[in-house]
Amino acid sequence: MSGIKLMNRTDTKFVTSAPLLCQLLELAHSQYFVQDIDGVRISPYYTAYFDTADYAMYTMHQNGHTGRQKVRIRSYVSSHLNFLEVKTKNNHGRTRKKRVAVEDFDPVNPRHDIVFRRQNEQFVAYDDFLRKHLMYAPDTLLELLENRFDRITLVNEARTERLTIDTNLRFHNLANDRRHDLTGLAIIELKRDGLVPSPILELLRQLRIKPHGFSKYCMGQAFTNPNLKTNRFKERLRSIERILAQAQ
Repeated sequence: MSGIKLMNRTDTKFVTSAPLLCQLLELAHSQYFVQDIDGVRISPYYTAYFDTADYAMYTMHQNGHTGRQKVRIRSYVSSHLNFLEVKTKNNHGRTRKKRVAVEDFDPVNPRHDIVFRRQNEQFVAYDDFLRKHLMYAPDTLLELLENRFDRITLVNEARTERLTIDTNLRFHNLANDRRHDLTGLAIIELKRDGLVPSPILELLRQLRIKPHGFSKYCMGQAFTNPNLKTNRFKERLRSIERILAQAQ
């Protein structure tokens, strides 16, 4: 995995049900390797998302603007690794991710009180990182949403792409304490450098699993915050509900 970072990449997302995911894995098993960490192939993840008080990052995405950004703390729970990340999607559809390690963060019992001010040496480093890579002032960021999910990671035999498969997705809105559960849904993300050939695309076509935009931050807010504008996401929200209904 160390040689397949894909930090400057193109992403294509697909959304399907758990039963169709099982069929896809059966078809793909001879062409892909699965990440295995000490015998564990399904790993728990935790994410805390930050935005401004007026939800500027959400609004940029909802309005369809390019050059949009997301800020999060991503925790690889089993590996005890936490990173503060800035993701930027440019007007060519490429995603660039920058990150720095976060110390003293517990994803099992998060405190939800992180404020990015230069209060100590550790937060000076976070502030410098955010000012370098983020278009918003660090001290305007609020911790607004968290999610948990389980991830399977596949790599093709040519080592030119990574496929992440997320299931058991649960959201918790930290501003209003609303929760939303998307257990039964599978979010598949194909990550590759440029448009190199991908064996998974033909398998997805066989199963009629089509590309489907899915930002965990935006979908989480859309499902849990009724005060936000969701015009651009309404068809995606309806599609997700249909997939879940068909899987039952």
